[in-house]
Amino acid sequence: MKKEKGTDRISTFIGADASIDGTIEFTGTIRVDGKVKGKIVSNGGTVVVGEKADVNAEVFVNVAVIMGAVNGSIDAKERIEVYPPGRVGGDIQAPVISIEPGGIFNGSCVMKAQTEPGAKTSFFSKKQSVPEEPKDK
Repeated sequence: MKKEKGTDRISTFIGADASIDGTIEFTGTIRVDGKVKGKIVSNGGTVVVGEKADVNAEVFVNVAVIMGAVNGSIDAKERIEVYPPGRVGGDIQAPVISIEPGGIFNGSCVMKAQTEPGAKTSFFSKKQSVPEEPKDK
């Protein structure tokens, strides 16, 4: 699998000395190196959790790249990537999930299909056809 550690240009940066308690809503790409407690929310954005970060939050984003500590659920519309020394403790959900050797994950995982109009259906989502009963005359 191709590593996509590089992300779009970072538009927001939360430094190692910063501490936020509440909800962070953003667009674009945010990098967190400090402490966050609460929620991280974006419609189409990317969150990068740096190696020194300590995040205790529910995360709802398009892409999550984890290299620090995250305790809480992560729901990503596109993908979740965990790189060493990244640690995730909580439930994760995304169509694509990548945990590199050295990354730690403790929780439950759901790999949901992308829900785009006109998306191809997989073998597992097709209904099995049931033969019809013969009709009496």
